[in-house]
Amino acid sequence: MTDLKLDVIYFEKKGPENTEKTLEIAKKTAELLGINDIVLASTTGTVAEKAKAFFDPSLFNVVIITHAFYFTGPSLRQEFPEEKMLELKNHGFKVHASTHAMSGIERGIRLNKEAWQFVDLYAKILGVQFSQGVKVCIEIAATTCDAGLIPDLNRDIICVGGTGRGADTACLIKPAPTSVFKELRVKAILAKPL
Repeated sequence: MTDLKLDVIYFEKKGPENTEKTLEIAKKTAELLGINDIVLASTTGTVAEKAKAFFDPSLFNVVIITHAFYFTGPSLRQEFPEEKMLELKNHGFKVHASTHAMSGIERGIRLNKEAWQFVDLYAKILGVQFSQGVKVCIEIAATTCDAGLIPDLNRDIICVGGTGRGADTACLIKPAPTSVFKELRVKAILAKPL
């Protein structure tokens, strides 16, 4: 790959008001670099729904990563409406709900006020040092690989994540599954809050 000159945006504020601009820059970069795989974090389906206006599933492999079932505890089955999951799948998007690459048992231990575990601490540090959205992009890249939703791990992907709700971060990533996590590379941050 030759030297790249990419458009990058740094948002003054984090949050959902940046969603459309983040999706726009993700699409522009995907088209510029010939990237087919777009991985989006969406907790409730709002970002996934907005992505329909940007990414044609006949041109892009769009993967929506949401929280695992019972992520918030045993009283709520799923934050992402299951009928919305089905609608997005029928539209041509892939929707995946599972334990995230940087979550699971470690998170459960921390939430019970027990000792921080390495992976949970690593996720926290990424979120503080870069941004919550960069952490999310790294996490959904590995989660998508583990689920087999990217057909070729030798090609770059674009991941879109955010801070809390909405999307405010996009990254160009060389993906890798959790089994070889150290091979995952954030090649470029395309958008993030300051």
